[in-house]
Amino acid sequence: MRGPLNRHPALVAGLLALSMAAGCARGDRVADPAGAVERGTRASADLVLLNGKLVTLDPARPEAQALAARDGDIVAVGSDAEIRAWAGPATEVIDLGGRLAVPGFVEGHAHLTSLGEALMNVDLTGAETWEEVVHRVAVAARASPPGRWVRGRGWHQEKWAHLPQPAVEGNPVHDRLSELTPDNPVLLTHASGHAAIANARALELAGVDASTPDPPGGRILRRPDGRPSGVLRETAAGLVGRAYAAALALRTPAELAAYEERAVELAVEECLSKGVTSFQDAGSSFATVDLLKRMADQGRLGLRVWMMLRESNEALRARGAGYRLIDYADHRLTVRAIKRSIDGALGSHGAWLLEPYADLPDTAGLNTYPVDDLKQTAQLALDLDLQLCVHAIGDRGNRETLDVYERALGSRPDGKTLRWRIEHAQHLDPADIPRFAPLGVIASMQSVHCTSDGPWVPTRIGMRRAAEGAYVWRKLRHAGVVVSNGTDAPVEDVDPIPNFHAAVTRQMSDGRAFFPEQRMTREEALRSMTLDAAYAAFEETWKGSLEPGRVADVVVLSRDIMTVPEDEIRGALVLTTIVGGEVAYRRGPE
Repeated sequence: MRGPLNRHPALVAGLLALSMAAGCARGDRVADPAGAVERGTRASADLVLLNGKLVTLDPARPEAQALAARDGDIVAVGSDAEIRAWAGPATEVIDLGGRLAVPGFVEGHAHLTSLGEALMNVDLTGAETWEEVVHRVAVAARASPPGRWVRGRGWHQEKWAHLPQPAVEGNPVHDRLSELTPDNPVLLTHASGHAAIANARALELAGVDASTPDPPGGRILRRPDGRPSGVLRETAAGLVGRAYAAALALRTPAELAAYEERAVELAVEECLSKGVTSFQDAGSSFATVDLLKRMADQGRLGLRVWMMLRESNEALRARGAGYRLIDYADHRLTVRAIKRSIDGALGSHGAWLLEPYADLPDTAGLNTYPVDDLKQTAQLALDLDLQLCVHAIGDRGNRETLDVYERALGSRPDGKTLRWRIEHAQHLDPADIPRFAPLGVIASMQSVHCTSDGPWVPTRIGMRRAAEGAYVWRKLRHAGVVVSNGTDAPVEDVDPIPNFHAAVTRQMSDGRAFFPEQRMTREEALRSMTLDAAYAAFEETWKGSLEPGRVADVVVLSRDIMTVPEDEIRGALVLTTIVGGEVAYRRGPE
């Protein structure tokens, strides 16, 4: 692949001349004189898709039947008759059989290596009780040699059939887990990624006991006598996380490299199987950038990755300029943002609120990154020409972030064009909704969080606050805000289809809709997961739609999610994923 057409002046000129000769308007620009391919006036395409329904998101031609791609780019979109002329002897021709094809999904906020690691660890999603969580971990521990860490992810106390007993603030204590895993340190990450539970062996290795103070921005949940329950909120999870990292550091460099590369490979495979062709990675280290750059050089990075750097202000000041990377390896890798987290998650009582929690009135959440430090990060982002992306879930977290943005962006005449982002923007005070658009701030949201969290959100913040500012995509869009969309994988499944369904229905597991007046239309939902997500990364000029000049990133679905009844959307399957004009995934027979 050589990249979008706007990087090929000669090819663009040739296509323009061809279109002018045919007398076609922009909407009909794919028209071709009969027999042009056979006469040798134009090279044939590498790939042709025929007999489909293409939703292009190109206002000049919103729907089409077919497209042609060459050198990784879309060169023509139109009717079957128009596009057949692009097929030559070596062209791969795919008959879509009337299926829906849409632009490749852009995962707008997720965690690439964490997704891969989650696929290698104990899967705790779907567990309906604490007892089931313990059983799954105990099975894994029995299969592991003594002393080896056992990691798991996905438990969520709000989704269990009943609260465990004993419990601390509705969370389990580690006793039963420790009893069944005496020889292995265990660290189990909450589904949100903002809390964890450790067994006795892991707490011992980390030196966490009754005398250990809470770290800034975190909390060790304790029993009445002061002993740790095992649950660690927000930055407190890092106390045990560092002990785990120390164990990893004992591996050989070859073992570590193999582990890291395998995590990336598994994540990429998972994404491609679910139609994700681009992935916005929400916070990684310089070392991870080096890893992905190496894999891209080797032709082993199977999707497009856009990254936020999560390094200290000091490290960014020293090395950040050297890591800014745009469209590396033919648009496979871009590094152009900084990630910070000003608060935690609502599920762990870590989201920073303006008023106390309704179900835990002695706290209003946690400020996990000092505001003064965030101001310094904002200046660094300006100096390094990087976007700033701040995780803010609670209404106070969002307000404090907007205050920092207002000051920093207001210092620059081009501030509104810098596309700084608030990641999640889940719970907003109504007074702050109109502040996004004048600053050009993007609301980088996750529709599936709404339906996943909806059953217990009113319990956390009360019905009034939930109605006024929880997951208010419609209010933000009406205020002129660009809303991009992702899944926050591995917090949720990276699958875009449930995310799309959540955006257009806001339907929770019990069938009720969470404040349905905030739903998106189907076109809005698709745009939020393709073209608008590309905009949030300064990439909308070359991907996110199906039109000549864009990369040929395409997904073919088994159902038309734009028209089928709402209750049939979730049954749509990815049949084919195309990245840069090449089939990267093809669903096999069931």
